[in-house]
Amino acid sequence: MGWSSWNNFGPDINETVVRDTIDAMERLGLKDAGYMYVNIDDGWQRYKGSREEHPLEVDPIKFPNGMKAVVDYAHSKGFKFGIYSGPGVDTCAGYTGSEGHAAEDAKLFASWGIDHLKYDACCSHVDEPQAVVQQVMLDMSTALIATNRSIVFHACHCGWVNVWEWAAEEGANQWRIGQDISDDFNYPGNREKYYFDVLDMLDRGNEVAKWTGPGHWNDYDMLIVGLDGESKQLVGTGLSDLEYRTHFSLWALAASPLLIGANITKLSQYDLQTLTNKEIIAANQDPLGQPITLQWSAPDNETQIYSKGMQDESLVIALLNRGTETASITVDMRAHLTVPWDVYRVRDLWKKVDRGPYDIPFTTEVQAHEAKVFRVWKVACTVGC
Repeated sequence: MGWSSWNNFGPDINETVVRDTIDAMERLGLKDAGYMYVNIDDGWQRYKGSREEHPLEVDPIKFPNGMKAVVDYAHSKGFKFGIYSGPGVDTCAGYTGSEGHAAEDAKLFASWGIDHLKYDACCSHVDEPQAVVQQVMLDMSTALIATNRSIVFHACHCGWVNVWEWAAEEGANQWRIGQDISDDFNYPGNREKYYFDVLDMLDRGNEVAKWTGPGHWNDYDMLIVGLDGESKQLVGTGLSDLEYRTHFSLWALAASPLLIGANITKLSQYDLQTLTNKEIIAANQDPLGQPITLQWSAPDNETQIYSKGMQDESLVIALLNRGTETASITVDMRAHLTVPWDVYRVRDLWKKVDRGPYDIPFTTEVQAHEAKVFRVWKVACTVGC
């Protein structure tokens, strides 16, 4: 959990932006809610162009006190700090990459006190076969381990070459399951034949859910809450407040990393309430690390029921209305969730209201593009327990 600079700032990052973000995360309660990582993306490097022509250095104009000073500031405030590079001679934004220098760069990052590395092969290795991508990721993973510093490794390759099948074995802690997210809830097709909207990414996640778990996570891409269609980096017209809340709920229940992509200093009160819902966050951070899985879908696929198991043997369920009109959804413990509970109690995690106990299926109305989220506990079970 944390913040990433790319979706809002792109390469236009600097020391002031980072320090202001750290201060705002502390002041606005995001740190207390669990957002601990402050991750800068592409654009911190001094030089544009090939690594064959330039060394990897910090831009002295953007970061006049050097990167270690910024990292130290983050650490002094109780945050962790992340940085970006890639296995090509240059990065997606055209800055100096790490090709041929994985061991050297890993040592440099460790010397600064870096806690997270996003290693982005999406541009440099877009057409490379799986074996080549595996090797460059393994090279950096091995180099990070050799530093003896605990650094979260994000093997970023846009969901290509079946990255979820092999990345964990190579030491990766997270990997993207799809191409870049757009600031859309349900755009027809893929914008520019590339971007995934919220429902696209959710559907993609259904196909690869089994590969996620403690220490190795399917990454649904950064949160778009608060972008409001104004990102300079992402395509999309923005979501309604309710759609952003649905997006956040689904990412949290999917056990995806939760990295805020908006400008922290411009988040609305509604955005902050969405991002700091402790009961939704608890579902994301549950030690069991299970993702949500699709349990039931209407014949037209407009209404769906998802669930995930929790360490305390409760379930967290999401009732999703993908359609354009309010719909009524009924949940049957045995038929839909395949649990033999005869009596159960329910808590609405957004309204913070307890319901039940029930000994029959329960029904609720769900607005268009809303996901109602409940935590469900067994009260009694007499058959098949």
